Amino acid sequence: MGMIQKNKIVIFGAGKIGRSFIGQLFSRGGYEVVFVDVFKQIIDELNSRKCYQVIIKSDFDQVLDITHVRGVYADDVCTVEREVATAGIVSVSVGQHGLSTVFPLLAKGLMKRYETDSQMPLDIIIAENMRDADSFFRTELKKLTGQAYPFDHLVGLVETSIGKMVPIMLKQDMEEDILQVFAEPYNTLILDKKAFKNPIPDIQGLSPKENMKAWVDRKLFIHNLGHASASYIGHLYNPGFVYLYEVLAVPGIRETVRETMLQSAAILLKKYPGEFTEESLTGHIDDLISRFRNKALGDTVFRVGCDLPRKLGPEDRLVGAVKAAISLGLPYDKILHALVCGFHFRATDESGNLYPEDARFIQFYQQGTDHVLTGICGFDPTRENELYHEVRAIDKQLIS
Repeated sequence: MGMIQKNKIVIFGAGKIGRSFIGQLFSRGGYEVVFVDVFKQIIDELNSRKCYQVIIKSDFDQVLDITHVRGVYADDVCTVEREVATAGIVSVSVGQHGLSTVFPLLAKGLMKRYETDSQMPLDIIIAENMRDADSFFRTELKKLTGQAYPFDHLVGLVETSIGKMVPIMLKQDMEEDILQVFAEPYNTLILDKKAFKNPIPDIQGLSPKENMKAWVDRKLFIHNLGHASASYIGHLYNPGFVYLYEVLAVPGIRETVRETMLQSAAILLKKYPGEFTEESLTGHIDDLISRFRNKALGDTVFRVGCDLPRKLGPEDRLVGAVKAAISLGLPYDKILHALVCGFHFRATDESGNLYPEDARFIQFYQQGTDHVLTGICGFDPTRENELYHEVRAIDKQLIS
């Protein structure tokens, strides 16, 4: 089967984050990069060219040539198994909907590795935007590896905070080159220092942190919350806005979004005393707003706001922040306002189509705000009765 290749990374997901961020960092750090994906055309193209380009969008475009890459089609189970078994490290960036297809492949690879070398651990970088990703991965993978496999001894589940913004590629960009991917200059991968079983790869751009939960929450409750707030407030203000930079060019909206992010920063300061300072979080917010305003990135209101059932879900950016504020006895009025603006989000893609899940959300909203608060956001009408009144009042005000 071959020996473990320390300088090989297997990346599940040859999508935007896989290629523009994880693949790019590891390729430039001297690793061979093996992408596993269900999209045959991309895999074929990777194998034919052995390289691709990341276009860094800023005041001027910078082109990065990413080399030492190849692909494996996800349906080729035996090959995927073998690649995982001999990998130096693995990464997963398929989006939450794709994880159910990845887990069986990962589990098979782990078992095969164990047969060959029962002492060699494998670190899995979880490059997904989800809270408690490590617990979720552990539960799902343990079901598949079985009790005889010493999971906690041999698998490092490394949570990350993905702060890199990668916009939706337009049809014409993909037709021009299916492998090229756009991204912003920001290039830091925050990851959980304590989760690694092997030495942390010595690669530029990796930023290991001791208290990972705090940094995952910083991403969710400042970056993601700020993104969503800008998108929802901006779309309601002018449904004709296409790009995020158009929204944030309006001084009043920019200030409202900043205040919403600062309200959430106060929650993090109280929740994680000693991890952040007010000054560092304020600086982070101002830096984010200037990154959100990057015209060259061409990030759209649609991309940033769509998928309402997930983004307005019980533990996600806005609702999660409101719940944390309630538990800590802190104000959340600005965050709640952004949340209710999200109820009115109807942005469409370049072909004029709603995101499929957003159509489902609209049906919920048609039955009233209470229905959304209970069924999508996971609030309790008995315990959080006052919040239901507040939301009805905000909604009424927005409609008028």
